[in-house]
Amino acid sequence: MPEITIYTKSTCGYCHAAKHLLRSKNAAFNEISVDGDSAAQEKMAERAGGSWTVPQIFIGATHVGGCDDLHALERAGKLDALLAG
Repeated sequence: MPEITIYTKSTCGYCHAAKHLLRSKNAAFNEISVDGDSAAQEKMAERAGGSWTVPQIFIGATHVGGCDDLHALERAGKLDALLAG
């Protein structure tokens, strides 16, 4: 399974929903909280092509995007293949 990184904020419902979906797939992930950490949020935005919203999800070298993007991959039947590498 490729490395999964998710940038989050503690009060973000979309972050919680994205983590729930990943957990339901038994996908271990590295969570980076950007709560009050402008340097971490800047790094996230740089990796995400300028996106400042959370969550920002990366699976291996692939920038998935946010929660809606992750769920769209699931609905399209493409998430499992991405998680498998």
